[in-house]
Amino acid sequence: MTVVQEYFTNFNKTQFTTELIAWFLREQRDLPWRRTKNPYHIWISEIMLQQTRVDTVIPYYERFTKRFPTPHDLAQAEQSEVLKHWEGLGYYSRVKNLQIAVQEVVEKYDGIVPDEKELFSQLKGVGPYTTGAVLSIAYGQAEPAVDGNVMRVLSRVLGIYEDIAAPKTRKLFEAAVYQLIDPADPSSFNQGLMELGAMVCTPKSPMCGLCPVQDVCFAYDRNAQEELPVKTKKGKTQIIPYDALVYETDGKIAIEQRAETGLLAGMWQYPLREAEEDRNGTLVGHVRHIFSHRIWEIAVYRVTEQPDQTVLVDQETYMTHPISVAQMKIDRLLKGEI
Repeated sequence: MTVVQEYFTNFNKTQFTTELIAWFLREQRDLPWRRTKNPYHIWISEIMLQQTRVDTVIPYYERFTKRFPTPHDLAQAEQSEVLKHWEGLGYYSRVKNLQIAVQEVVEKYDGIVPDEKELFSQLKGVGPYTTGAVLSIAYGQAEPAVDGNVMRVLSRVLGIYEDIAAPKTRKLFEAAVYQLIDPADPSSFNQGLMELGAMVCTPKSPMCGLCPVQDVCFAYDRNAQEELPVKTKKGKTQIIPYDALVYETDGKIAIEQRAETGLLAGMWQYPLREAEEDRNGTLVGHVRHIFSHRIWEIAVYRVTEQPDQTVLVDQETYMTHPISVAQMKIDRLLKGEI
């Protein structure tokens, strides 16, 4: 008996799968990417949904797929325009990798998203979760799509006390999904697991009374919902102080472009410099921006000299440049909106 099979001793797999799919088909949210089987559009939605809330993604998905409806449209677009359509979603390496991957799909596969696991998983930015999600939802293949929601649900249902923050643990959950997934409807099964984790089996205060699989749930039976899943805490978040320098002259503002690699690569911003206690300029206020692994504490100054390595642009031109959420916050501060 394998390690994963031990979790299924006396577990009613058929009941779990049947009840989960029936619940999903009955209760699923009406989301735009659920109205299509277009693998390219589903791929876009899965990339957008990484680290981002569903309600935030919806308008971005609709605008993005309208502007870049086919792989050829995205492959041929200027990166600056692609970034502009992603502006505000954050994690900009996602869309850069997506465009590179789509360009490969156009060049190698004539714009048809591969339906073979080996080929699709080799594309830039496509990991195990995205592979499983696209292949199961768009192509009906019985492949696992394991994200944080799925690991939380299965930890509780099966009583898995392995640390879900450990990279090796994903393989265990993928093996569990292979045991459970319905080959007749892998799309509804995978989406059902995700939906259950998002709407019912939540990290805190799960709504077990609404759960369609409570009868077979380990945690519900033993009142262990709060101790599962097991997850080690992240290290201490790094706080970095910056000064943002705002220079305006003759209706133009000075901005700089970030490096082509690293955090917020290629985005435009007011020049950010290491914080100084004796900064020459007029302090406007402060902005705080939280990333997954660090926090920027930004003091915003109006300055009287144009900072080095900046370009002057008028407001109309500035609006065409891709900017980050941190930059948007500074703009709101300057307008007195925060």
